[in-house]
Amino acid sequence: MNLIKTNFTVTEFVLLGLSSQPTIRLILFIMLLFYLLTVVGNVIIILIIQIEPFLQTPMYFFLTNLSFLDICYTSTNVPQMLSNMVGKRTIHFSSCATQMFFSLSFGMTECVLLGVMAYDRYVAICHPHHYTLIMGQSTCIQLAAISWSSSFLSSMVINILTLSLPYCGPDVLNHLFCEVPSILRLACTDTSVTEMVVFIFSVIIVFIPFLLIVVSYARILLSVLRMRSASGRHKALSTCASHLTVVALFYGTAIFMYMRPQSKSSRAGGKIIAVFYTVVTPMLNPLIYSLRNQDVKGALRRAVVKQRT
Repeated sequence: MNLIKTNFTVTEFVLLGLSSQPTIRLILFIMLLFYLLTVVGNVIIILIIQIEPFLQTPMYFFLTNLSFLDICYTSTNVPQMLSNMVGKRTIHFSSCATQMFFSLSFGMTECVLLGVMAYDRYVAICHPHHYTLIMGQSTCIQLAAISWSSSFLSSMVINILTLSLPYCGPDVLNHLFCEVPSILRLACTDTSVTEMVVFIFSVIIVFIPFLLIVVSYARILLSVLRMRSASGRHKALSTCASHLTVVALFYGTAIFMYMRPQSKSSRAGGKIIAVFYTVVTPMLNPLIYSLRNQDVKGALRRAVVKQRT
């Protein structure tokens, strides 16, 4: 920690946010209201899964992890964005480092977790007779633990390398919150090595789970095409629809933000993408899983009926 501090002549950063774009800032303010919907929606998903016995399956165990993860992820960044909008635009570098670590950790965990969820669907559809044996409780806990621990360790390495660089000015952070790509632009030294390490970890944490998702769904599609029953094909595909929608939303923004060379990325576009994956995607996840998943919809209806009676 002392090594990191000695490289900082800048003690705090000024977050520009979207203050120079009033119209977009208004949209951002409206989106920040989605924060409450994100927390409430994901809490409802977690509670429904816990109280409904028939939802005690590996698929919904991982969905519980995803909902909890979305609450943590959006809570790491949205309060800072809201604070920035009401006037407090400075953030101490230690607070910035903390936010950057947890934001990246939660984001990476979601990448790995989505890959694990795709593997779960592959086993359930392609090997239904061995599903309970392969995806036992201990296996699910281990897969979830690997998702969280590997991501937090990767984030720690990236943050240590980023914060070990000298920051001697300027101190203006042209972003909504502290994030590795925007912080690296302020380093007063060559950042090519650090950027390469960030890119390598992005490939490992983002691309490999994405490859697992692609392979899993390719095998699922082949298995579905072999099914003779139309109702069986529909049921198999419907269980995957929610997950595929979440994957498309999350990976689309993650690849845009972290897999592109920094010299080609648009800062204004990066801010919009940051708003999307920080505010919009976590809010949409519970809606996607509740509206497109018959089991969750049925559990929600039963919960509402119980409350009325």
